[in-house]
Amino acid sequence: MDNEVVPVYTLDEALNHVGFGKFQILVLIYAGLGLVAEAMEIMILSFIGPAIKSEWNLSPAQETLLTSVVFAGLLVGSYSWGFISDNYGRRKGLLGIAMLASVAGLLSAFSLNYLSLVTLRGLVGIGLGSGPVCLSWFLEFIPASNRGMWMVVISIFWTLGTIFEAALAWMVMPRLNWRWLLALSSVPSFAVLLLYGLAPETPKYLCTAGKMADAAHVLEKMAQRNGTNLPSGMLVSDETATPDEEVIIPEHTPLLSSTVNKSGSSSFLMLLSTELIRTTLLLWFLFFGNSFIYYGVILLTSELNSEEARCGSTLLLLEHAQDASLYVNVFITSLAELPGLLLSAVIVDRVGRKISMAIMSILTFIFLLPLLTHQPVTLTTVLLFGARMFANGTFVVACVYAPEVYPTSLRATGAGIASAVGRIGGMVCPLVSVGLVTGCHQTAAIFLLEVVIVLSIVCILLFPFETKGKRID
Repeated sequence: MDNEVVPVYTLDEALNHVGFGKFQILVLIYAGLGLVAEAMEIMILSFIGPAIKSEWNLSPAQETLLTSVVFAGLLVGSYSWGFISDNYGRRKGLLGIAMLASVAGLLSAFSLNYLSLVTLRGLVGIGLGSGPVCLSWFLEFIPASNRGMWMVVISIFWTLGTIFEAALAWMVMPRLNWRWLLALSSVPSFAVLLLYGLAPETPKYLCTAGKMADAAHVLEKMAQRNGTNLPSGMLVSDETATPDEEVIIPEHTPLLSSTVNKSGSSSFLMLLSTELIRTTLLLWFLFFGNSFIYYGVILLTSELNSEEARCGSTLLLLEHAQDASLYVNVFITSLAELPGLLLSAVIVDRVGRKISMAIMSILTFIFLLPLLTHQPVTLTTVLLFGARMFANGTFVVACVYAPEVYPTSLRATGAGIASAVGRIGGMVCPLVSVGLVTGCHQTAAIFLLEVVIVLSIVCILLFPFETKGKRID
């Protein structure tokens, strides 16, 4: 007989059989380390700017550029690393990110002048587009049944990164200087680089690239580490077979020809194709809105709670980088995110992504509503912390949803561009909302945030499908 009947199984069946175990925990730690590194390099901007301004006699515009160049780098990095990961493999994206962020981060501590520091921090920004790549990489190892919960859990590493950076700044800045803080903050990026050899390619990407034997090998290692077994038969792509199906496989015939699109120049246009344009545009606005709201609440926390922040003489938190109260404030506001993360983890796989985002957006709206008028300091603090808790929860679920809505060949690129659009929201927010508060227009600032929340909720409701428990293509 030239043909034989062979039982087959799909990747999703394999992931369900393997389950969530020790292998995924190790993957979680490695991807989480990448998020810690990114969070620390972004949070450092809150601490080094005033110190460098004082030491080098910088103008306000020059100090602002130190922050702006990092966010500009993030815009480039979020797309570039997503493109590389989708077209050449997740591991290559992780390697490039770790190399650039760690080396540029360390070298920036030895900057001889302002120009070299701006250049190196811009390169660090490009290397900080790790969030979408790490999330996409981790996502593709997780069974669909509890994918949402674990995607929320990994977001805790971002919060841990902000807490670690505040603690590090608290210890280093009063005793040493900003150069030491820059050097020590690059340690997590070097850890990601040193552990790179242990990071496997995802079986989902390998299947999409037509490398079925390599994908099966990774799945075998996963099953061995978790103490489980793969289904009997042979791994095939989801397009080749449906669950519990047997297929006729001719001898010497390849299981699957490679279908991944290597034409990188068309990746962006594919996101705007007829099938994806609605989801893509809604996702871009949602990320822009979420960033605007999230950073707006953070900035308003310092603006509205400062007793010295009077109309016409607002005292920005960043102007007190040498004051211990800055580090305490970062600690407290960062810890306020933990309840939001917990709520997200509990409901995201129960009620779905869309309903979870809608519920937490509505709660953010409710907590901000009383601030349309001036409130006592204590009540203002409680309301803003509640708003930050739910705004962060919405942001986290959006980061879960974004990689799920795109196919493997576009996943990191699509999520990366959405993240980049979100960075724009974070850059615009201080210019608008804080400017309004500084000019004695608190009501207008809060009203603007409420309008953005309402528009974000509309976007959530218009998303064409729910991804809870669904197979990712």
